[in-house]
Amino acid sequence: MSTELESASLAEQFDRLIESDDKTRISAFLNDQNISEVADLINLYPELEAQIIGNMAVHRAASVFKILDIAQQRDIVKELPPYKTAALLNELPADDRTDFLEELPKEAIRDLIKMLDPEERKITLSMLGYPEDSVGRMMTPDYVYVYGNNTVEEVMGTIRKFGRNSETVDVIYVINDRGELMDDIKLRDVILAEPGKRIDEIIDGRIVSLNVHDDQEHAGQIFKMNNRVALPVTDDNNVLLGIVTIDDMLWVANEEYSEDLQKIGGTEALDEPYLDTPFFKLIQKRAGWLIVLFLSEMLTATALSYFNDEIARATVLSLFIPLITSSGGNSGSQASTLIIQAMAVGEITVSKWWQVMRREIFSGLCLGGILGVIGFFRISFWAFLMHHGIFRDIYGPYSQRVAFTVGSSLVGIVLWGTLTGSMLPIILKKLGADPAVSSAPFVATLVDVTGIVIYFGLALLFLKGFLL
Repeated sequence: MSTELESASLAEQFDRLIESDDKTRISAFLNDQNISEVADLINLYPELEAQIIGNMAVHRAASVFKILDIAQQRDIVKELPPYKTAALLNELPADDRTDFLEELPKEAIRDLIKMLDPEERKITLSMLGYPEDSVGRMMTPDYVYVYGNNTVEEVMGTIRKFGRNSETVDVIYVINDRGELMDDIKLRDVILAEPGKRIDEIIDGRIVSLNVHDDQEHAGQIFKMNNRVALPVTDDNNVLLGIVTIDDMLWVANEEYSEDLQKIGGTEALDEPYLDTPFFKLIQKRAGWLIVLFLSEMLTATALSYFNDEIARATVLSLFIPLITSSGGNSGSQASTLIIQAMAVGEITVSKWWQVMRREIFSGLCLGGILGVIGFFRISFWAFLMHHGIFRDIYGPYSQRVAFTVGSSLVGIVLWGTLTGSMLPIILKKLGADPAVSSAPFVATLVDVTGIVIYFGLALLFLKGFLL
């Protein structure tokens, strides 16, 4: 390739090659790029995505395909000739192939599975049989295993023979004659050992493994706590079925993070990128929560109706309703977001509920006290200005009592908001539900209703016989 082409940007090089229509040069160019750079080209030229993948060596195409969005993957498979689709699917690692297939309609899955080689078809059907968010869906059967009675020299021969098609050879798995997992051993330890030494003399028995039915989120915590690049996956009888690698866990963590953010925002999790989600499906995902929140907010009107007489006698109280309810809702939203995030990364478990509650009681009192003092002095200052004729007097002779009412209400409502926002995710987790469902909008709506009751309850206490 000329120096001029090499100095040009990646996109410019690709433009010139496309214009030349030289398939040999296009193929050589694409195969010479990093997979992330090819993915960038696909994003720049979405109309050529199938052509780009189709012009690459199948193993390179598979590496690019597995890092693309599901919408791009679907479009590519639709446009590729059947024989290239079959080659691509057979080349994909079993876990990535399963991730792709599970996002498709059942009829499409059936047609694509027919294209797989018998062995790959058997593996894929087996993995699709596991629960959707289980470790079984993301494990790969491509790993190197040896037996405890193998010598180091024999193990090195096994690695040379089977390592090329394995997901990783950084870790070698040791099993017995029944296929049960005995231990795993780092390649470094194998290389440094004497050639005639048996593997069962090197292993230490400190094995960390995942069960095939474990939740993917739980698996992420195991990876984090043990600092592993790969973990073995076993069945209930400790038979080794496959491995899960850290790159798969990074994808899962990214998906979990996106789902939690969407739920915290008060919508159902989207199954595909925002711009690729059909319009009416997007409406469906958002409408459900909006209806629930709307009906919940109607309870606020019901609560206000019980204090109709008090509002009629002291209209000044209605001025502070938005201030009171928003402060409680904001404190609850803060607490719920912090707790959901802490639970997602494993910092908080259900068993630590009392530590969380105790901390939030003090936090609520402190934060409520800060807002309460600000509210008290704001009303007192305004009353001072009104008394001197700068503003029209709306508080009357009981401004200090109104200030005490608002200040104490802020303490109570912020305290209630922090407790509700922090405890609701933990309660949902205990009941087996997703803590992210206790989204910030939901907590804010719940605190609005109770905030009205707290506010007018304290108003009756401070203003009974005066304004009320």
